Amino acid sequence: MTMSDKYPSESGRRRFVKGVVGSAALSGVGVGGAATIDIATQAGGGGGGPTQFAAIQQLGGPAPRGMPYIPLELDGEGYLRGIWPDVQTVTEGGVTYDVAEMELGGQTYSSAWYQYCGRQNAGGVEPSAEFDNYFRSTASPTYEWQAEELSEGDRIHIDDFEGYEDWGNGIGDDGTGKPASTTWRSEGVEGQLPVTLIRSTRIEELAQEDSDAGNWIEAASANGVIAYLNVCTHFCCVPGYKDSPSAAQYDAENGVYCQCHQSTYDPFTPEFGTFIALPRPD
Repeated sequence: MTMSDKYPSESGRRRFVKGVVGSAALSGVGVGGAATIDIATQAGGGGGGPTQFAAIQQLGGPAPRGMPYIPLELDGEGYLRGIWPDVQTVTEGGVTYDVAEMELGGQTYSSAWYQYCGRQNAGGVEPSAEFDNYFRSTASPTYEWQAEELSEGDRIHIDDFEGYEDWGNGIGDDGTGKPASTTWRSEGVEGQLPVTLIRSTRIEELAQEDSDAGNWIEAASANGVIAYLNVCTHFCCVPGYKDSPSAAQYDAENGVYCQCHQSTYDPFTPEFGTFIALPRPD
């Protein structure tokens, strides 16, 4: 059977675009065309379609929107873990599937936030998949402090961010925020969810504000720590926070910079909007 015949018409399963090309194409589609896209893709998998989101702010470059936050909390021992939305079963257009969705910080938080750039195929975005939701250190972290103190798979503890108030690595200003490169909901399944954690006094200050951004950060952060899915919404590259001297050319030395196509982001400023999430495969 050829790839073009992978889902023959008699199977009742519709084809849907996935991966880099599909997500890049859909990223530029406005909400006005959402209904058409949703009808065309819904039967090919679970969820998808128009999705409200909260993300780190996209500042420049070709990326169409920010990268989504991952709400987090501290456990009783001080380890950081992500918050996964409540799971429920819904039926739309004759298709029944699970969704993970909840109200948090004045926003509708959904697992569909992470369904782009092929991550809709990752085991970690399956709503009912059970994980402990802890953030774990990557095998080859960008940051020297992390490479010296943590091993692959180690859970991230709040004490790992000691000295965050004035941490620096020679890129941009010291004291902006101390980062860690991690994965989330990725153990033992196909598809990795790369995540950046940052602890910053700017997050602590924002959480005190009475505003949409402040209310979101208060609910989605813990002890000044935020997390976001580190997958560029332009062409699915993995950007870096304070890890490239080239970022200064684009005024992003204190923010997030994607070296592939020069998209830049501000991790300390939330943006809210709607995008077209891709459906999860059945």
